Amino acid sequence: MKARYILPVLGLLLAGSSWAEGAHWGYHGKHGPKHWEGECQTGRAQSPINIRTGAATATELPALVFQYQPAGVQLVNNGHTVQLNIAPGSRIRIGEDVYELLQFHFHTPSEEQINGKPADMVAHLAHKNEQGELAVVAVLFKVGAENAALKSFWKDLPRKEGKLELDQQFNAFDLLPADFGYYAFSGSLTTPPCTEGVRWQVLKEPVTLSRAQLHAFKKIFPMNARPVQPLNEREVKASK
Repeated sequence: MKARYILPVLGLLLAGSSWAEGAHWGYHGKHGPKHWEGECQTGRAQSPINIRTGAATATELPALVFQYQPAGVQLVNNGHTVQLNIAPGSRIRIGEDVYELLQFHFHTPSEEQINGKPADMVAHLAHKNEQGELAVVAVLFKVGAENAALKSFWKDLPRKEGKLELDQQFNAFDLLPADFGYYAFSGSLTTPPCTEGVRWQVLKEPVTLSRAQLHAFKKIFPMNARPVQPLNEREVKASK
């Protein structure tokens, strides 16, 4: 994909606005997760979590129906991650609930852990329904074969804060694994102010990326993952 530089951007974008306004924050030192504000400090249903597969409740969860389509994308370095904003038209259906795909972004290592172990990277696909409620699908990546979907835009990863308009469409469906089995729980945004009430779906099956692809991202963001948070009274469900 060719790309055209547009303008600087600050904050982590969701639904066309920042979810990370307020005090400066980061992943290290005096601006790190221990010092984040808002529900990051006071919440009881925070993300990410460590998913203990043996403790997850196996149940008949609704199928994830991905109604994604090729769409125009805007590549963003917001100072905390690389994010792709998606033009309208792609949706996910979870039972009777429909959510519009807004954007997806990356963390390394994965913020979610499975039995105490993070994956090499994760993509968070962020969605919003007509009521303004958020649903995130997490796709875990492990080092292995080169990822063809990432390859289509990975060379354009912006090293500095700003936006790039990509000159061809991208279908987020290409990021997904073959199997859509998942873990489900109620959580929060993983960046300040860590707003709760987010519907989380973590896909069980990982996809691969090459070591070179992982290194290319880590050259920009060596580590941008919030530590796992207490589960408290929450239940984690696993699709059968």
